[in-house]
Amino acid sequence: MLTTTNMAVTKAEIAGRICEKSRISNGEAINIVEATFEIIKASLQRGEPVKISGFASFVVRTRQPRKGRNPQTGAEIVIPERRVLTFKPSALTRKTVETTQLDSTI
Repeated sequence: MLTTTNMAVTKAEIAGRICEKSRISNGEAINIVEATFEIIKASLQRGEPVKISGFASFVVRTRQPRKGRNPQTGAEIVIPERRVLTFKPSALTRKTVETTQLDSTI
């Protein structure tokens, strides 16, 4: 389980947990995780939204060009148009995160 010590769950840990829950080999679980992420990345690269029911949605959006400033010189610049990935958690995910108790060592 994650704590507030900035430890991230890795792909290997996800595969290990899949292995435990589904009783498949660790190698098979790693392949499943890798294939899942590759499918998600390829879909997003094509501009297709990805919706994982009960978890979140991922959408690629285009940010329009806008004016900005160079922080070193103060000169006005134009920040070019670019594609950005947005993540929108599902209501279930938001509720789970909001109701999770924080570690008392904070």
